[in-house]
Amino acid sequence: MEHWYAIERVMRYLKKTMNLGLHYRRFPAVLEGYSDADWNTLSDDSKATSGYIFSIAGGAVSWKSKKQTILAQSTMEAEMIALATASEEASWLRSLLAEIPLWEKQIPAVLIHCDSTAAIAKIENRFYNGKKRQIRRKHNTIRECLSIGAVRVDHVRSENNLADPLTKGLAREKVLSTSKSMGLLPLERGSLMMVTRPN
Repeated sequence: MEHWYAIERVMRYLKKTMNLGLHYRRFPAVLEGYSDADWNTLSDDSKATSGYIFSIAGGAVSWKSKKQTILAQSTMEAEMIALATASEEASWLRSLLAEIPLWEKQIPAVLIHCDSTAAIAKIENRFYNGKKRQIRRKHNTIRECLSIGAVRVDHVRSENNLADPLTKGLAREKVLSTSKSMGLLPLERGSLMMVTRPN
């Protein structure tokens, strides 16, 4: 029955969002991302959930929500694992943009917003003094992306983190406001394509 109720909830969501679509503005055509993690120690396996979202010109182009495979011992470690996953995606998206013929070739480092000051402070340090090898590898992944200029990381307040709904259940109002910030808005009547909003 628990699974059935979950299916009903998904179907209600789909029914209410049938007329929504991703909208993009003309500018700024800059790739930026948000990373978040929920260190949920109340789950059966005590594994955190990672989430990221990347957008260009006000509309989402890539997003993911997934339970972490590594057991984090703290919120900072969970956030660092999420940042490593987001950094890998940012590096791949940046390479993809470089392959587009008409895209401006001086592609800047992708700015990833994170709401954990502890995780940001940890990745700014060249060395990771933790004991777990898997966490050290994640730290090395982020450091490599930073060193080659593929990504930059800055702090964002939790209430402004667009990846927040990808890691935990939130109030309806927060989900709606975050969805709008991702570019998810009502489609024009009769439109079958993504709509570009005027500036």
